[in-house]
Amino acid sequence: MSDTVDPGRADAAPRDLVVVGGGIAGLTAAVRAAELGQRVTLLEQGEDDRYPCNTRYAGGILHTAYHDVNRPAEELAAIVEKATYGAAAPDLVQVVAQEGRRLLAWLRGHDVRFMRVGIAEAQRWCMAPPRPIVPGLEWKGRGPDVMLRQLRAALLAREGTVVLGARAHSLVMDRGRCTGVVANTPAGARRFLARAVVLADGGFQANPDLCRTHIGPAPERMLQRGAGNARGDGLRMAIEAGAATSGLGAFYGHLLTRDALTDTRVWPYPELDGVAAAGIVVGADGRRFFDEGLGGIAIANALARLPDPASTTLVGDAAIWDGPGRSARIPANPFLERYGKPLTRADTLLQLAEKVGLPVNALVETVAQYNAALVAGRLDALSPARTSTKSKPWRIEAAPFFALPLCVGITNTMGGIVVDGSAGVLRPDRSRIPGLYAAGTTTAGLEGDAGGGRIGYVGGLIKAVLGLRAAEDAAARIAGGQAGERMAYASGAR
Repeated sequence: MSDTVDPGRADAAPRDLVVVGGGIAGLTAAVRAAELGQRVTLLEQGEDDRYPCNTRYAGGILHTAYHDVNRPAEELAAIVEKATYGAAAPDLVQVVAQEGRRLLAWLRGHDVRFMRVGIAEAQRWCMAPPRPIVPGLEWKGRGPDVMLRQLRAALLAREGTVVLGARAHSLVMDRGRCTGVVANTPAGARRFLARAVVLADGGFQANPDLCRTHIGPAPERMLQRGAGNARGDGLRMAIEAGAATSGLGAFYGHLLTRDALTDTRVWPYPELDGVAAAGIVVGADGRRFFDEGLGGIAIANALARLPDPASTTLVGDAAIWDGPGRSARIPANPFLERYGKPLTRADTLLQLAEKVGLPVNALVETVAQYNAALVAGRLDALSPARTSTKSKPWRIEAAPFFALPLCVGITNTMGGIVVDGSAGVLRPDRSRIPGLYAAGTTTAGLEGDAGGGRIGYVGGLIKAVLGLRAAEDAAARIAGGQAGERMAYASGAR
């Protein structure tokens, strides 16, 4: 059985479902549809069996807003609503709250192994074997890589087709209905006709123009923390077909040492989110400019909106470095210095400012004001105010003090195509575009900016539940349509 379409044919035979993108969401949709008896073709722009994608680069932990997917659905719904500051679409909240456990069971049914990798609740379900506890990018043979290869094999075993080197560039539309995809392939431009299409190409973080429009003015000064090949093709095609979008200004990413821009040993880990949320982040003027208590993802989004996203510095002390600095699974302390460069340390803030080129008086005053507000319980009086409900602030008073120049690592965009609870793509008037679905991180509605820099994070892999929903809704509609066609034929009303 071949896993590619005959390159000599101008058009592939019509299929029931064409899926764009071979990450977890796309393969979940494709395999589930094949299980339901659908004829499926998956288009993947990568050119070999181990094509790069964010799923392969992921840590492999399946969670719902950092909680166990097997919690009761009503608990998870409340957790998601809180994590997203009430901004998530209610129907999508219910989908992830109800279907996360089913996604886990479905993956395990395809021999995907999971293991616990830490004591935190979010670390309960990690695809095995897990990523090694070292910085850098080591994904081959790790859980997500194994999972993608197993799902691909499951698709091929059910007579599905995988076309590698196929980058989709337009949808085939017939009187408002999506009936296929046109893609550039090694054999040239090809039409792949189908009864339905699922877009699952992972967002637009690798498209500088879209990032400049929606994320921040200098995407070239941000680091692609993922595979760096999600260029917004699905988003563009959906918009051309009349789809609604939302939340395009937010992304999931982390704070990294600025050395990561040039040193692959400290990319994509360790991330500095917990350290920054405990200390302070200052601009070139030595002043705070954002509420660090909102967490690393929100800080990364704030940095991305600066004229230069790589222009800020994290400031902390020995207690922070030895506390939150050791808290992550791949902790900044000790791995940052072990694999990268030594921290800039000093016995006084004055000396620290001089070493890193920050205005001395401004930095000393900023830290003094911050410490005083923390002691007095008046963090709200700071400018900008500092919250403490999400991340605990630490006083900066224990020498040696340290400074870490920061950069932004963008993993995937959070906003995108608006879908309903069945993953059907919606127009601005909330009507569905027949035959068109979207799944994974190319969709909107679960995360994003709820105002004031509050960025909610539900999880990347969990969005594959939309792949299950898309496949099942498409299969039901296709079956219903075929039954209707048979009835019309039998009655002569053709």
